[in-house]
Amino acid sequence: MPTEQRDWYDTPLYYDIVFDDGTVQEADFLEAAFVKHAQPAKGRRLFEPACGSGRLALEMARRGWEVSGFDGNANMIEFAKARLASIGLKARLWEDWMQSFTLPKGVKGGFDLAHCLVSTFKYLHSEKDAAECLRRVATALRPGGLFFLGLHLTDYESGKEEHERWVAQRGKIKVVCNTHTWPADRKTRLEKLRTRLKITDAGRTHTQETHWQFRTYNAAQLKALLRKVPELELQECYDFTYDLAEPRRFDDSYADVLLVLRKS
Repeated sequence: MPTEQRDWYDTPLYYDIVFDDGTVQEADFLEAAFVKHAQPAKGRRLFEPACGSGRLALEMARRGWEVSGFDGNANMIEFAKARLASIGLKARLWEDWMQSFTLPKGVKGGFDLAHCLVSTFKYLHSEKDAAECLRRVATALRPGGLFFLGLHLTDYESGKEEHERWVAQRGKIKVVCNTHTWPADRKTRLEKLRTRLKITDAGRTHTQETHWQFRTYNAAQLKALLRKVPELELQECYDFTYDLAEPRRFDDSYADVLLVLRKS
């Protein structure tokens, strides 16, 4: 069976199936952490840079949040809008880029909550772009509003290749996702990744794979970046278990870090 080289963001349904399993847990955490850390803990205006297939946009809209967001891939935006419309929900979604986004006419700033989870932030390949993204998010937030930033930290000493595998199914569609990560280049701070999807849909199976690069961070590098945007103040650090009762130290003792940042 030949493997098709294809950007997995161009097949949003399969991408959505792979990641949808954690959506409710993530939404529960966002709401609970908002109550704990926002000042004041009120308001229901949410902003999602890099909203992808719209799984969290849909879930938060279902919970009564006024959702705005963007993604760099037009196929993702089209899919997200259609999925929301299919169940009678609304969100303001548009095509844009994390390092240069602007709020379109009709969308005002002053959001209460913003989030960018599961390492999407690492698509920004330079310190300049990463800092600019944070500044623009800070500008979009109201004072006391929160930004949740989640990403996978890198152990530069390990030198090991990493592999993750997920299996997910929706109706008669089954997706097996294998992601392979190679050791980061310490000089460029870039790491190579390959994601391979084995998809069984309507009784037929095919495989597609995507190659891309992430910019890497250890805890010290991420702290140095945050110092460039002092209007976002660190409130707490968690991991990808999304357990509000178990905050973590902001260090390199674990990989998946989730920062709660509050606009001063």
